[in-house]
Amino acid sequence: LPEEHQIIRDMCQKFADEELAPNAGKWDKDHAFPIEAVTKLAELGMMGINTAGDYGGSELDALAYAVAMEEISRGCASVGVVMSAQNSLYIYPIH
Repeated sequence: LPEEHQIIRDMCQKFADEELAPNAGKWDKDHAFPIEAVTKLAELGMMGINTAGDYGGSELDALAYAVAMEEISRGCASVGVVMSAQNSLYIYPIH
């Protein structure tokens, strides 16, 4: 991976291991929406990853999005779905 993408992968891997994986089972069992985790993802720039800066996005490319999605979904599939919906269904069409 190019260096920029490796940095994103490492950041998302750390987030998944420390914030998501330890809580994923409980969130699923309790049918809870992980608002704190989603808020942190937004703070990391992952909730508008391939969106133009004019719209508050991170201005990264599709590879960055794929790498981030893989790591986030590994930590918690539910949070991965939220991230995917935000980036692909909600924000992407504004381009």
